[in-house]
Amino acid sequence: QVHLVESGGGAVQAGGSLTLSCAASGFNFRGSSMGWFRQTPGKDREFVAAISASGEDYDYGDAVKGRVIIDRDNAENMVTLRMNNLGPEDTALYACAVGRRAGFSRRQERYDHWGQGTQVTVFS
Repeated sequence: QVHLVESGGGAVQAGGSLTLSCAASGFNFRGSSMGWFRQTPGKDREFVAAISASGEDYDYGDAVKGRVIIDRDNAENMVTLRMNNLGPEDTALYACAVGRRAGFSRRQERYDHWGQGTQVTVFS
């Protein structure tokens, strides 16, 4: 059974940083791309970042490009998202997801399993 547990969210002042983690189990982690998405009430889920199964390729959403870094540890079945220079617009529930293929995608329909998410709140 696929199990994804996000952690690292919290409240942070604008300009601050957070590192989110996603602990994964129950599937072939080394063979799967991973993604981070975020969502706020009343809005569509937004792509944040994705990383290929090998960790060699990655992509970032336009709204966060230059401020976030995605990484993975295939030995620990963990994917992380380092976020810097956070602003109130980054306030959202952040969730990790398992991609259907080794190559990453921005499209949420190409992800099969989702975690419950971790809340990030940025105050000014």
